[in-house]
Amino acid sequence: MSAARVMVVDDHPVVRDGVALLLRGEPALVVVGSAESGRSALDRAPGLAPDLVLLDLRLPDMLAPEIVAGLRERVPAARVVVFTAHGDHHGVQAALDAGAHGALLKDAAATDLVDALRRVLRGERVRDPRMVPGGASQAALVRSGLTRREYEVLRLAAQGRTNPEIAETTGLARNTVKTYLQSALHKLGARNRVEAIGKASEAGLL
Repeated sequence: MSAARVMVVDDHPVVRDGVALLLRGEPALVVVGSAESGRSALDRAPGLAPDLVLLDLRLPDMLAPEIVAGLRERVPAARVVVFTAHGDHHGVQAALDAGAHGALLKDAAATDLVDALRRVLRGERVRDPRMVPGGASQAALVRSGLTRREYEVLRLAAQGRTNPEIAETTGLARNTVKTYLQSALHKLGARNRVEAIGKASEAGLL
């Protein structure tokens, strides 16, 4: 299977170069081009024919929802993922409403970024769980009593990840992952991982 074609749209060269560097070791994803503004992204996208566009939420010339809508018209087969340093920005939801397929924070670890992009290419809608709005709502988290970290570990467990895999993804020690999971189980009143995932789903957390 050929590698998925990725286009990076960001007005900061260091971000464009950084993403290209992160994806260089990932044979399933290849950066085929970039753009530094919304207008240049819309102009270049048809020629680059990307499978996925990683789009900065804040560009100097256009709002992200406008760019998303334009990309959906010009390269309808491409999936668009908003990439931002501002997880609580209302523009995230506006971009998703305009048709973006996902939203990620720029401080995502390389393994998380690659995993998220792969999931988007498989047809999933992906949001970093730390985003507000996105993932679990703050209200649902408050009701559950879970911390963000406990929620993040539980979310990865719900994806079928093992404790060692969760540790690798989050950068936590395995014992710490186990502690967070046990704490989440206790707060949800669950006896095991499966029951915890079910209860978290019912509570609107997953």
